[in-house]
Amino acid sequence: MTSKAKPTDPYAKAGVNIETGNELVDAIKTSVNATHDRRVLGGIGGFAGLFQLGSKYKNPVLVGCTDGVGTKVALSQAHNKTHLIGQDLVAMCVNDMVTCGAEPLFFLDYFAASKLEPASTAKIVKGIANACKKTNCALLGGETAEMPGHYAKNNFDLAGFSVGVIEKSDLIDGKRIKSGHILLAVESSGPHSNGYSLIRSILKKHKAPESIMKVLLKPTHLYPAPVLELIKKTNVKGMAHITGGGLTENIPRILRSGLIANVNLSSWKFPKAFKWLQDKGKISESDMLRIFNCGIGMVCILDKAEVSKAKKILSTHKLRAFEIGSIIKGDLKERIQYN
Repeated sequence: MTSKAKPTDPYAKAGVNIETGNELVDAIKTSVNATHDRRVLGGIGGFAGLFQLGSKYKNPVLVGCTDGVGTKVALSQAHNKTHLIGQDLVAMCVNDMVTCGAEPLFFLDYFAASKLEPASTAKIVKGIANACKKTNCALLGGETAEMPGHYAKNNFDLAGFSVGVIEKSDLIDGKRIKSGHILLAVESSGPHSNGYSLIRSILKKHKAPESIMKVLLKPTHLYPAPVLELIKKTNVKGMAHITGGGLTENIPRILRSGLIANVNLSSWKFPKAFKWLQDKGKISESDMLRIFNCGIGMVCILDKAEVSKAKKILSTHKLRAFEIGSIIKGDLKERIQYN
Protein backbone atom coordinates (compact mmCIF):
# COMPACT_ATOMS: atom_id res chain seq x y z
CA MET A 1 0.00 0.00 0.00
CA THR A 2 1.30 3.44 -0.91
CA SER A 3 2.29 5.61 2.04
CA LYS A 4 0.20 8.71 2.64
CA ALA A 5 1.83 12.01 3.42
CA LYS A 6 0.54 14.22 6.19
CA PRO A 7 -2.48 16.31 5.11
CA THR A 8 -0.55 19.46 5.93
CA ASP A 9 2.48 18.51 3.81
CA PRO A 10 2.72 21.27 1.17
CA TYR A 11 4.78 19.12 -1.22
CA ALA A 12 2.15 16.36 -1.08
CA LYS A 13 -0.52 18.94 -1.85
CA ALA A 14 1.49 19.80 -4.97
CA GLY A 15 1.43 16.13 -6.00
CA VAL A 16 4.80 14.83 -4.74
CA ASN A 17 4.92 12.33 -1.87
CA ILE A 18 8.41 11.95 -0.42
CA GLU A 19 7.36 8.91 1.61
CA THR A 20 6.57 6.88 -1.52
CA GLY A 21 10.15 7.42 -2.68
CA ASN A 22 11.45 6.06 0.61
CA GLU A 23 9.06 3.12 0.33
CA LEU A 24 10.40 2.33 -3.14
CA VAL A 25 14.01 2.32 -1.91
CA ASP A 26 13.08 -0.20 0.75
CA ALA A 27 11.33 -2.39 -1.84
CA ILE A 28 14.27 -2.54 -4.25
CA LYS A 29 17.21 -2.57 -1.84
CA THR A 30 17.66 -6.36 -1.80
CA SER A 31 17.51 -6.67 -5.60
CA VAL A 32 19.96 -3.82 -6.12
CA ASN A 33 22.45 -5.10 -3.54
CA ALA A 34 22.36 -8.53 -5.20
CA THR A 35 24.08 -6.99 -8.26
CA HIS A 36 27.02 -5.71 -6.19
CA ASP A 37 30.37 -7.37 -5.64
CA ARG A 38 33.53 -6.19 -3.89
CA ARG A 39 34.21 -3.65 -6.65
CA VAL A 40 31.22 -1.61 -5.46
CA LEU A 41 32.11 0.66 -2.56
CA GLY A 42 29.24 1.76 -0.37
CA GLY A 43 25.58 0.90 -0.72
CA ILE A 44 22.25 2.22 -1.90
CA GLY A 45 21.23 5.70 -0.79
CA GLY A 46 24.48 7.65 -1.15
CA PHE A 47 24.95 10.80 -3.20
CA ALA A 48 27.13 8.95 -5.70
CA GLY A 49 27.83 5.37 -6.71
CA LEU A 50 31.41 4.22 -6.21
CA PHE A 51 33.06 1.53 -8.31
CA GLN A 52 36.67 0.37 -7.98
CA LEU A 53 38.22 -0.53 -11.33
CA GLY A 54 41.20 -2.34 -9.83
CA SER A 55 44.57 -3.15 -11.40
CA LYS A 56 43.41 -5.75 -13.94
CA TYR A 57 43.92 -3.36 -16.86
CA LYS A 58 47.21 -1.87 -18.07
CA ASN A 59 45.72 0.78 -20.34
CA PRO A 60 41.97 0.81 -19.73
CA VAL A 61 39.46 2.63 -21.91
CA LEU A 62 36.12 3.46 -20.30
CA VAL A 63 33.08 3.02 -22.53
CA GLY A 64 29.79 4.84 -21.86
CA CYS A 65 26.34 4.21 -23.32
CA THR A 66 22.88 5.63 -22.70
CA ASP A 67 19.49 4.69 -24.11
CA GLY A 68 15.81 4.25 -23.38
CA VAL A 69 12.96 1.92 -24.27
CA GLY A 70 10.97 4.36 -26.38
CA THR A 71 7.25 3.86 -26.84
CA LYS A 72 7.50 0.17 -26.00
CA VAL A 73 6.74 1.57 -22.55
CA ALA A 74 3.22 2.48 -23.71
CA LEU A 75 2.60 -0.94 -25.27
CA SER A 76 3.86 -2.67 -22.13
CA GLN A 77 1.56 -0.53 -19.99
CA ALA A 78 -1.44 -1.33 -22.18
CA HIS A 79 -0.81 -5.08 -21.75
CA ASN A 80 0.29 -5.02 -18.10
CA LYS A 81 3.83 -6.14 -18.97
CA THR A 82 5.89 -3.27 -17.57
CA HIS A 83 7.83 -5.71 -15.37
CA LEU A 84 9.57 -6.89 -18.57
CA ILE A 85 10.94 -3.56 -19.78
CA GLY A 86 13.72 -3.42 -17.19
CA GLN A 87 15.62 -5.96 -19.28
CA ASP A 88 14.94 -3.91 -22.41
CA LEU A 89 16.49 -0.88 -20.77
CA VAL A 90 19.67 -2.66 -19.72
CA ALA A 91 19.99 -4.51 -23.03
CA MET A 92 19.77 -1.39 -25.17
CA CYS A 93 22.79 0.03 -23.34
CA VAL A 94 25.04 -2.98 -22.78
CA ASN A 95 24.38 -4.43 -26.26
CA ASP A 96 25.75 -1.21 -27.75
CA MET A 97 28.70 -1.42 -25.40
CA VAL A 98 29.87 -4.92 -26.33
CA THR A 99 30.15 -4.02 -30.02
CA CYS A 100 33.56 -2.56 -29.23
CA GLY A 101 34.47 -5.52 -27.01
CA ALA A 102 33.91 -3.76 -23.70
CA GLU A 103 32.91 -5.56 -20.51
CA PRO A 104 29.94 -3.89 -18.72
CA LEU A 105 30.87 -2.64 -15.26
CA PHE A 106 27.92 -0.73 -13.86
CA PHE A 107 24.51 0.66 -14.74
CA LEU A 108 22.37 3.57 -13.57
CA ASP A 109 18.69 4.15 -14.24
CA TYR A 110 16.34 7.13 -14.37
CA PHE A 111 12.61 6.72 -13.81
CA ALA A 112 10.14 9.60 -14.09
CA ALA A 113 6.37 9.44 -13.65
CA SER A 114 3.33 11.60 -13.08
CA LYS A 115 2.71 9.71 -9.84
CA LEU A 116 5.06 7.24 -8.18
CA GLU A 117 3.55 3.84 -7.41
CA PRO A 118 6.12 1.95 -5.32
CA ALA A 119 4.80 -1.57 -6.01
CA SER A 120 4.70 -1.31 -9.82
CA THR A 121 7.89 0.76 -10.01
CA ALA A 122 9.71 -1.77 -7.84
CA LYS A 123 8.86 -4.51 -10.37
CA ILE A 124 10.51 -2.46 -13.13
CA VAL A 125 13.63 -1.79 -11.05
CA LYS A 126 13.84 -5.45 -10.05
CA GLY A 127 13.74 -6.29 -13.76
CA ILE A 128 16.64 -3.90 -14.30
CA ALA A 129 18.55 -5.52 -11.44
CA ASN A 130 17.95 -9.03 -12.78
CA ALA A 131 19.24 -8.00 -16.21
CA CYS A 132 22.29 -6.42 -14.58
CA LYS A 133 23.04 -9.70 -12.80
CA LYS A 134 22.80 -11.61 -16.08
CA THR A 135 25.38 -9.27 -17.63
CA ASN A 136 27.69 -9.12 -14.58
CA CYS A 137 26.91 -5.43 -14.27
CA ALA A 138 26.37 -3.65 -10.95
CA LEU A 139 23.24 -1.53 -10.57
CA LEU A 140 25.19 1.30 -9.02
CA GLY A 141 22.45 3.86 -8.54
CA GLY A 142 19.52 5.67 -10.04
CA GLU A 143 17.05 8.52 -9.85
CA THR A 144 13.30 8.40 -9.37
CA ALA A 145 11.31 11.53 -10.13
CA GLU A 146 7.64 12.19 -9.39
CA MET A 147 6.54 14.95 -11.79
CA PRO A 148 2.84 15.78 -11.57
CA GLY A 149 1.63 18.07 -14.32
CA HIS A 150 4.56 17.21 -16.57
CA TYR A 151 3.60 13.65 -17.47
CA ALA A 152 0.01 12.71 -18.25
CA LYS A 153 -1.82 10.60 -15.67
CA ASN A 154 -0.23 7.16 -15.17
CA ASN A 155 2.46 7.88 -17.78
CA PHE A 156 6.14 7.32 -17.10
CA ASP A 157 9.47 7.12 -18.89
CA LEU A 158 12.82 5.59 -18.11
CA ALA A 159 16.39 5.86 -19.30
CA GLY A 160 19.55 3.92 -18.62
CA PHE A 161 23.25 4.69 -18.48
CA SER A 162 26.02 2.10 -18.51
CA VAL A 163 29.79 2.20 -18.19
CA GLY A 164 32.17 -0.53 -19.27
CA VAL A 165 35.87 -1.05 -19.82
CA ILE A 166 38.23 -2.57 -22.34
CA GLU A 167 42.00 -2.80 -22.69
CA LYS A 168 42.95 -0.26 -25.34
CA SER A 169 44.89 -2.83 -27.37
CA ASP A 170 41.78 -5.07 -27.51
CA LEU A 171 39.40 -2.39 -28.77
CA ILE A 172 37.20 -3.53 -31.67
CA ASP A 173 36.59 -0.52 -33.90
CA GLY A 174 36.08 -2.00 -37.37
CA LYS A 175 39.47 -0.93 -38.68
CA ARG A 176 40.46 -4.56 -39.32
CA ILE A 177 37.42 -5.32 -41.47
CA LYS A 178 38.42 -6.31 -45.02
CA SER A 179 36.82 -7.46 -48.24
CA GLY A 180 35.90 -11.14 -47.97
CA HIS A 181 34.96 -11.11 -44.31
CA ILE A 182 31.61 -12.71 -43.46
CA LEU A 183 28.50 -11.07 -42.01
CA LEU A 184 27.29 -13.42 -39.28
CA ALA A 185 23.81 -12.52 -38.01
CA VAL A 186 22.68 -13.34 -34.47
CA GLU A 187 18.94 -13.75 -34.00
CA SER A 188 16.79 -11.23 -32.13
CA SER A 189 13.93 -12.04 -29.75
CA GLY A 190 11.58 -9.75 -31.69
CA PRO A 191 11.59 -6.02 -32.50
CA HIS A 192 13.56 -5.53 -29.26
CA SER A 193 12.99 -1.86 -28.35
CA ASN A 194 12.78 -0.15 -31.74
CA GLY A 195 10.01 0.74 -34.14
CA TYR A 196 7.26 0.76 -31.52
CA SER A 197 5.61 4.00 -32.59
CA LEU A 198 4.92 2.34 -35.94
CA ILE A 199 3.98 -0.96 -34.26
CA ARG A 200 1.46 0.80 -32.01
CA SER A 201 0.03 2.62 -35.01
CA ILE A 202 -0.53 -0.73 -36.76
CA LEU A 203 -2.06 -2.27 -33.63
CA LYS A 204 -4.63 0.53 -33.46
CA LYS A 205 -6.02 -0.71 -36.78
CA HIS A 206 -5.36 -4.45 -36.55
CA LYS A 207 -5.70 -6.86 -33.63
CA ALA A 208 -2.61 -9.02 -33.41
CA PRO A 209 -2.88 -12.76 -32.74
CA GLU A 210 -1.73 -13.75 -29.27
CA SER A 211 1.43 -15.39 -30.65
CA ILE A 212 2.41 -12.17 -32.43
CA MET A 213 1.67 -9.97 -29.42
CA LYS A 214 3.84 -12.22 -27.26
CA VAL A 215 6.81 -11.57 -29.56
CA LEU A 216 6.14 -7.82 -29.67
CA LEU A 217 6.27 -7.67 -25.86
CA LYS A 218 9.26 -9.98 -25.47
CA PRO A 219 12.31 -8.38 -23.80
CA THR A 220 15.39 -7.53 -25.83
CA HIS A 221 18.08 -10.23 -25.90
CA LEU A 222 21.06 -9.60 -23.62
CA TYR A 223 24.12 -10.15 -25.84
CA PRO A 224 27.14 -9.41 -23.56
CA ALA A 225 27.80 -12.96 -22.31
CA PRO A 226 27.68 -14.70 -25.72
CA VAL A 227 29.44 -11.86 -27.55
CA LEU A 228 32.25 -11.55 -25.00
CA GLU A 229 32.84 -15.30 -25.21
CA LEU A 230 32.83 -15.04 -28.99
CA ILE A 231 35.43 -12.27 -28.86
CA LYS A 232 37.59 -14.32 -26.50
CA LYS A 233 37.56 -17.44 -28.65
CA THR A 234 37.49 -16.03 -32.19
CA ASN A 235 38.97 -13.05 -34.00
CA VAL A 236 35.96 -10.77 -34.40
CA LYS A 237 36.73 -7.83 -36.71
CA GLY A 238 33.66 -5.71 -36.04
CA MET A 239 30.10 -5.78 -34.68
CA ALA A 240 26.87 -3.89 -35.21
CA HIS A 241 23.95 -3.79 -32.78
CA ILE A 242 20.82 -3.68 -34.96
CA THR A 243 18.60 -1.06 -33.35
CA GLY A 244 16.71 1.95 -34.77
CA GLY A 245 17.62 2.22 -38.44
CA GLY A 246 17.69 -1.54 -38.93
CA LEU A 247 20.36 -3.29 -40.95
CA THR A 248 20.43 -0.45 -43.47
CA GLU A 249 21.60 2.19 -41.03
CA ASN A 250 23.58 0.18 -38.48
CA ILE A 251 25.95 -2.10 -40.40
CA PRO A 252 27.53 0.83 -42.33
CA ARG A 253 28.40 2.53 -39.03
CA ILE A 254 31.35 0.15 -38.56
CA LEU A 255 32.62 0.16 -42.16
CA ARG A 256 35.38 2.42 -43.33
CA SER A 257 35.31 4.14 -46.71
CA GLY A 258 35.78 1.77 -49.65
CA LEU A 259 33.91 -1.18 -48.11
CA ILE A 260 30.32 -2.33 -48.62
CA ALA A 261 28.17 -4.84 -46.76
CA ASN A 262 26.75 -7.15 -49.43
CA VAL A 263 23.61 -8.66 -47.86
CA ASN A 264 21.85 -11.68 -49.36
CA LEU A 265 18.13 -11.31 -48.59
CA SER A 266 17.47 -14.98 -49.38
CA SER A 267 19.80 -16.08 -46.55
CA TRP A 268 17.06 -15.72 -43.92
CA LYS A 269 13.30 -15.21 -43.68
CA PHE A 270 11.63 -12.46 -41.73
CA PRO A 271 10.14 -14.05 -38.57
CA LYS A 272 6.33 -14.25 -38.43
CA ALA A 273 5.91 -11.16 -36.25
CA PHE A 274 7.79 -9.02 -38.76
CA LYS A 275 5.87 -10.50 -41.68
CA TRP A 276 2.63 -9.68 -39.87
CA LEU A 277 3.75 -6.08 -39.29
CA GLN A 278 4.85 -5.76 -42.92
CA ASP A 279 1.54 -7.10 -44.21
CA LYS A 280 -0.80 -5.15 -41.91
CA GLY A 281 1.23 -1.97 -42.14
CA LYS A 282 1.72 -2.26 -45.90
CA ILE A 283 5.43 -1.63 -45.41
CA SER A 284 7.90 -2.12 -48.27
CA GLU A 285 10.84 -4.47 -47.85
CA SER A 286 13.30 -1.58 -48.02
CA ASP A 287 11.45 0.27 -45.26
CA MET A 288 11.30 -2.88 -43.11
CA LEU A 289 15.08 -3.17 -43.36
CA ARG A 290 15.48 0.51 -42.45
CA ILE A 291 13.07 0.48 -39.48
CA PHE A 292 13.17 -2.95 -37.83
CA ASN A 293 15.86 -5.52 -37.04
CA CYS A 294 13.84 -8.08 -39.06
CA GLY A 295 14.95 -10.95 -36.83
CA ILE A 296 18.62 -9.95 -36.50
CA GLY A 297 19.77 -8.37 -33.24
CA MET A 298 23.52 -8.33 -33.79
CA VAL A 299 25.86 -8.72 -36.76
CA CYS A 300 29.42 -9.98 -36.22
CA ILE A 301 32.06 -9.66 -38.90
CA LEU A 302 34.80 -12.28 -39.02
CA ASP A 303 36.87 -14.56 -41.25
CA LYS A 304 35.08 -17.30 -43.17
CA ALA A 305 37.23 -19.93 -41.43
CA GLU A 306 35.83 -18.95 -38.02
CA VAL A 307 32.12 -18.91 -38.87
CA SER A 308 31.45 -22.53 -37.90
CA LYS A 309 33.20 -22.10 -34.54
CA ALA A 310 31.31 -18.87 -33.91
CA LYS A 311 27.96 -20.54 -34.57
CA LYS A 312 28.77 -23.29 -32.07
CA ILE A 313 29.73 -20.77 -29.39
CA LEU A 314 26.52 -18.81 -29.87
CA SER A 315 24.44 -22.01 -29.86
CA THR A 316 25.66 -22.80 -26.34
CA HIS A 317 23.90 -19.57 -25.34
CA LYS A 318 20.76 -20.74 -27.16
CA LEU A 319 21.22 -18.19 -29.93
CA ARG A 320 20.89 -19.06 -33.60
CA ALA A 321 23.43 -17.51 -35.95
CA PHE A 322 23.49 -17.53 -39.75
CA GLU A 323 25.51 -16.01 -42.59
CA ILE A 324 23.76 -13.17 -44.40
CA GLY A 325 26.49 -11.95 -46.72
CA SER A 326 30.00 -10.60 -46.88
CA ILE A 327 32.14 -7.49 -47.10
CA ILE A 328 33.11 -6.36 -50.59
CA LYS A 329 35.04 -3.43 -52.01
CA GLY A 330 33.07 -0.49 -53.34
CA ASP A 331 32.28 3.17 -52.92
CA LEU A 332 28.48 3.24 -52.52
CA LYS A 333 27.34 6.17 -50.39
CA GLU A 334 25.09 3.88 -48.29
CA ARG A 335 27.87 1.27 -47.76
CA ILE A 336 25.28 -1.50 -47.91
CA GLN A 337 23.55 -3.31 -50.76
CA TYR A 338 20.89 -6.01 -50.87
CA ASN A 339 20.58 -8.78 -53.42
